Amino acid sequence: MKHLPDYTFRTEALSKVYGEGEAAVHALRGVDLEIPKGEMVVLLGASGSGKSTLLNILGGLDHASGGHASFEGTELTSLSDRELTLYRRQHVGFVFQFYNLMPSLTAEENVELVTEIAQNPMRPADALDLVGLDARKDHFPAQLSGGEQQRVAIARAIAKTPTVLFCDEPTGALDSQTGRAVLRVLKDVNERLGTTVLIVTHAAATADMADRVIQFADGMIRDIQVNSEKLTPDEIDW
Repeated sequence: MKHLPDYTFRTEALSKVYGEGEAAVHALRGVDLEIPKGEMVVLLGASGSGKSTLLNILGGLDHASGGHASFEGTELTSLSDRELTLYRRQHVGFVFQFYNLMPSLTAEENVELVTEIAQNPMRPADALDLVGLDARKDHFPAQLSGGEQQRVAIARAIAKTPTVLFCDEPTGALDSQTGRAVLRVLKDVNERLGTTVLIVTHAAATADMADRVIQFADGMIRDIQVNSEKLTPDEIDW
């Protein structure tokens, strides 16, 4: 594959099959995709459409069954498990629907868990300040609202200054007001840090704030839309 420095990710005929024979599940069926650097991209589709499978392969959490996937020109599909671990550590941040915070640690200590293994991390307090939670840094997860816990999870993900931030249903467990607050943080991370942000969601309204919207169905890309004008999180119909 050619080195394409202007693209964070590029895939060619990417496939993923779980199981064998008649029981085989084709989660991805020959996906061709290019994601430019610095974009906010929303992957839309119903449960089982393949969007989370793609996120897991691009994030180095899973192996493809066939085809190619590259990150800034580096072939991901040929990396060993150890090399994928280094890739995740050096370049990738993850935010999931459930916050996965350590209940016995404060917000700042939860962020510190990542900065201790990162190559060029932010100060935990700076990461929390970026998501508007510097004043809550000494609070434990049980003392924080759901939206605040999700923002701590985002701070933890961005504290290692990742090249790309993967978000799997980041507002799925939140109400509209709290969800918009989280989307504002993701927008700020994308614009201020230049981080490529990929958001997997079934919430179609989120697409209006993205640079690029990729529709998935049956393991294939059905449509790609580029937004010439984007809405702010506060303008989105929830």
